[in-house]
Amino acid sequence: MKRIAVFVSGSGSNLQVLLDRSAAGNLGGASVVLVVCDKPQAKAVVRAEEAGVPSLVLIPKEFPDKAAYETRILEELRARQVDFVVLAGYMRLVGPTLLDAYGGRILNLHPSLLPMFPGKDAIGQALEAGVEETGVTVHFVDEGMDTGPVIAQERIKIERNETRETLTAKIQSVEHKLLPRVVADFAAGKIQMGGGRT
Repeated sequence: MKRIAVFVSGSGSNLQVLLDRSAAGNLGGASVVLVVCDKPQAKAVVRAEEAGVPSLVLIPKEFPDKAAYETRILEELRARQVDFVVLAGYMRLVGPTLLDAYGGRILNLHPSLLPMFPGKDAIGQALEAGVEETGVTVHFVDEGMDTGPVIAQERIKIERNETRETLTAKIQSVEHKLLPRVVADFAAGKIQMGGGRT
């Protein structure tokens, strides 16, 4: 069984989907064993607690630098024998410490059709650009901002009267299906970095 750590910064709706699938044994033989969060007040921490999954809450500014922050996370990942990491609304760039240890084993969820609208507020960027479609991407993490190899994407049509609220709801609905599917496939060995789908 593959052991997963999920990194989050916010409410954790995608975390909840992964926790539910993990508890039901419906995640490609994988199990969520740790939730890492950089915001003590995030609802994601409560979700982890309610699911009986340990959480590690670390505030980056309490560490001298990014390397020290990530070294502490890495200690916990190794202690819990984590096989791979899923970033589900984690609003920080992953640095060399974690990339060196988990290269090719960190997946990120992003609410756009990368390479369009990388970084923060991808939904707002799409609306402001006036494009007719956006979507959801799951990709491998590298040292850049949403630049790693794409694993899977789903398109979402933007209606003329679309608001941030309606588009956010559509994107979350797609995320909640796409992310667990990709995580299950990765856990089952059907996807690998550099090799696409097997």
